[in-house]
Amino acid sequence: MNTDNQNLRDFIGEYLLHISRERKYSENTVNSYRVDLEQFIEYLDEQFPEGIDKPTEIGVIELRGFLAGLRRGGYSSRSIHRKISAIRSFFNFLYSREVVPSNPARALTLPKLEKHLPTFLDFAQAQKALELPDTSTPVGIRDRAILELFYDTGIRVSELLGIKMSRVDLHNGEIKVLGKGNKERIVPIGPPAISALKEYIRIRPELLAGKDTKELWLNSVGSPLTRSDVYIIVNKYLKQVTDGKASPHILRHTFATHLLERGADLLAVKELLGHVSLSTTQIYTHTTIEHLKEAYRKAHPKGG
Repeated sequence: MNTDNQNLRDFIGEYLLHISRERKYSENTVNSYRVDLEQFIEYLDEQFPEGIDKPTEIGVIELRGFLAGLRRGGYSSRSIHRKISAIRSFFNFLYSREVVPSNPARALTLPKLEKHLPTFLDFAQAQKALELPDTSTPVGIRDRAILELFYDTGIRVSELLGIKMSRVDLHNGEIKVLGKGNKERIVPIGPPAISALKEYIRIRPELLAGKDTKELWLNSVGSPLTRSDVYIIVNKYLKQVTDGKASPHILRHTFATHLLERGADLLAVKELLGHVSLSTTQIYTHTTIEHLKEAYRKAHPKGG
């Protein structure tokens, strides 16, 4: 393929299409990579006014300069890690298409990431949050169903928003969700979530307001909920029960932690969460161990 007439921005556009359509990256990841690569181009424009417009003109020196600028700018190790990962992935894409002879980003050393234990709610906090929505209103009934489903299944926000009416099987207590990489899995739902979903589906036509949509979750004017909507809904209730983080992912952490605290098999939790690697799930075992240590320190006469 002749790429002589393509500039850096053209290749970035192709790359973003590739990871979206072929690699099936989530919309959130694609947008993050877009921002990271645009920031890299802005750096090149500022530092090299004479112009760097071809991928072959970028080497280790230019990349290390960008990395140094991120560090001077006070970016966290996690942010720097992601930005360099985006550039590495971009150059891998170019190398696979023989646009560049090698990947210069491989020479960069990624910063070590601090391992943060997941934040989660205890059972009393979770229960209180679930009872907060005003179920005398359609919106409150919807909110209760969302909270119940997050806590009952541990699904991601993108998976929640991707649920269509046809994917809900309340008779068998199952929902089909589309996870990362467009991988479909079936998640079981328990009686409280089933009950909350039944009630929401019953009043859903009131929110639908005559519109025609297959998305399960609707706002007050009948349009599908957005990612931002879900964050606002969950934050509204969680901030009433915790002083810590109050995002939907906290309910995912809570789901996994409560299962493991009650003896669930780690492999089963991995499948329920839709994790590809068991090591991703194992971080929750550290959380439960720390929880046990804290209980020991508080209760044992010599716990300290």
